[in-house]
Amino acid sequence: MNDKNGFIGAARQIIIALGLPRAQQNERSALSLLALLNLTPGKVWKDAENPLLGITPIMTWVREHYGNDYAPNTRETFRRQTMHQFCEAGITLYNPDKPDRSVNSPKTVYQIEPAVLTLVRTFGTSAWHDSLTVYLAKRETLVARYAKERKQSRIPVEIAPGKEITLSPGEHNELIRNIIEDFAPRFSPGSVLVYVGDTGEKWGYFDAPLLAGLGVDVDSHGKMPDVVLHYTAKNWLLLVESVTSHGPVDGKRHAELARLFAGSTAGLVYVTAFPNRATMGRYLGELAWETEVWVADAPSHLIHFNGVRFLGPYEAEK
Repeated sequence: MNDKNGFIGAARQIIIALGLPRAQQNERSALSLLALLNLTPGKVWKDAENPLLGITPIMTWVREHYGNDYAPNTRETFRRQTMHQFCEAGITLYNPDKPDRSVNSPKTVYQIEPAVLTLVRTFGTSAWHDSLTVYLAKRETLVARYAKERKQSRIPVEIAPGKEITLSPGEHNELIRNIIEDFAPRFSPGSVLVYVGDTGEKWGYFDAPLLAGLGVDVDSHGKMPDVVLHYTAKNWLLLVESVTSHGPVDGKRHAELARLFAGSTAGLVYVTAFPNRATMGRYLGELAWETEVWVADAPSHLIHFNGVRFLGPYEAEK
């Protein structure tokens, strides 16, 4: 069982035994499992380890040790069609070293769950069958526990009195919470949340009927701003981008949003939000004129980029 094909075949058997769907009973998933166990050819199953690995390191490991060279553009396939299911099944842990790491962080890592590591080390021995039976009897409890832990690490956001949603953990969504809970009450009191994106789930919250009632019909292909608020007292739509590493309202983004919300019967206000002035400083040269800037660590102030108003929509040039 020390040859490459033997290891790959055995890894597939384990994946099947653990009850993963047919879509994960393939070579890509088998190789991912071997990488997470650091089982290079020549080792035996009792040598299995549990290193912390990200998607790119997994693909690099597979190429170096098993000769399978996956194209860089298959990275998302590894993440969405293998690692996501491994995590859901409780086979791997997601960011166990830093559970609040942002979902889209390049530092994201996975690790074999301890009980699975213990089980896998018995593969090929007389203890495998009994160990598998015991593990499967307990697995639902383990999966439920880890799901609860993931839920506890999510960011609660109050979108209206007594109404709360949760967002994936990370700096980007922390800033989104600040926008909704701090910026909105200060500068658009009484406003209604229309949309909030989540880095982990593209549609974190979306009141599509409200937006449609204002003349805007957006499908899933439209690149929405991070937060959309309807300032009902003035009938303005505030289009807010949360910027921690990229994506301010520059000239290009301003034009994109103008097109996306072209049918709006409400005036459009473009806002870029930063967590602090140091981050803002990196983007000053990119920010579009006739937009607003809000910095979370100086929440009572707005920075106004030119124009005749402090905060408000501008009529499009005829």
